[in-house]
Amino acid sequence: MALSKLQRRARIKRRIRKIVSGTATKPRLSVYRSNKEIYAQLVDDVNGVTLASASSRNKEINASTKIEAATAVGKLIADKATKAGVETIAFDRNGYLYHGRVKVLADAAREAGLKF
Repeated sequence: MALSKLQRRARIKRRIRKIVSGTATKPRLSVYRSNKEIYAQLVDDVNGVTLASASSRNKEINASTKIEAATAVGKLIADKATKAGVETIAFDRNGYLYHGRVKVLADAAREAGLKF
């Protein structure tokens, strides 16, 4: 029997997390995408701490489309990362395909100065 969409994503997520881990100098940029919103976190897995976070639910993000919201979140998380003294990250797509809003967020973070 074929896997459901959630089971498939969970399997991909476990496979990615075996490889991708964040440290204090190179945190993991974790992306979560719901139907309406998009969230990003910089996580230090060694200490178990979230260094910075951004989401499309923030008051300063006024976007009419979900793509614009993902772009704004990517720029915002990059700004917060540079303020925290982080310039290189490990990207964790969290089981989502690197396409659409996830790709737009990653490209916006790269343009704003993050290296990954």
